[in-house]
Amino acid sequence: MELERLPSTGAAILRASLATVAVGATLELLAMLLGGLPPSSLIVEADLARLSQVLCNLLTNAAKFMEPGGEITVIGREDKGRAVVSVRDAGAGLSADFLPYVFDLFTQGDRALDREHGGLGIGLTLVKTLVEMHGGHVSASSEGIGRGSEFVVSLPAMAVAERRPKSVKAPTETPLRRRVLIVDDNKDAADSLAWLLRAWGCEVRLAMTGEAAIQDVKLDMPDVILLDLGLPGMDGLDVARHVLRLGGAKRPTIVALTGYTSELDRKRSEEAGFDHHLAKPVDLEKLRKILD
Repeated sequence: MELERLPSTGAAILRASLATVAVGATLELLAMLLGGLPPSSLIVEADLARLSQVLCNLLTNAAKFMEPGGEITVIGREDKGRAVVSVRDAGAGLSADFLPYVFDLFTQGDRALDREHGGLGIGLTLVKTLVEMHGGHVSASSEGIGRGSEFVVSLPAMAVAERRPKSVKAPTETPLRRRVLIVDDNKDAADSLAWLLRAWGCEVRLAMTGEAAIQDVKLDMPDVILLDLGLPGMDGLDVARHVLRLGGAKRPTIVALTGYTSELDRKRSEEAGFDHHLAKPVDLEKLRKILD
């Protein structure tokens, strides 16, 4: 993946990001306050499209876990020569135990939260990746459950001599060139994992149900299937069994990506024909080794 980074003022980045945010009807029921902008003299080398994606993900997460009428505050400022943007909400908040893992892939907080809201970690993993590709860092804080959360993005400013267009490639390894089918009823999770795999060079398809996965496999058998076990209707174990009956000599590698991690769960997935069983939050190094 390549960033097209151009010198921009911190204020312009924040305005452009807010202008392109599309969080859907949920955000329309909330109050979004712009508390300030970084000074126009502060120049940041940025890919505006990618940083807009960062802010969109932060606002989306804030909106998902708030009641109608809740308040989201976006503040831009300068701090020791860095452009800083904070997104603060008055929503569900985060527990102290959960905070260290909030940027991990597939992390989900309190399981009592409506499943339709999905996990926090996928979108936030993208946020962390994109911010770090810009040489910045992102942090999360919360005073506890029911007391809201704040996410702060900090980006380095440019020296005058550095203010010229530049393309920067993210550190990458050899493209994987694998055809991957992701099967997960959490659309946010599936979309975001697909984004990461495409950055690794994979060709990715998505299925939201077991039945849809079977139809996809009948049309074109993938190299690898990343399969959630807890699907509605036909669960992941049944999908794996069905795929193996279809596969013949062209058997795909089937990987469980799941929150079900007991020894019994692992035994059941092995008996159903899974090749690997990865717990959520997934270890990206292990996943890449499987795909390599």
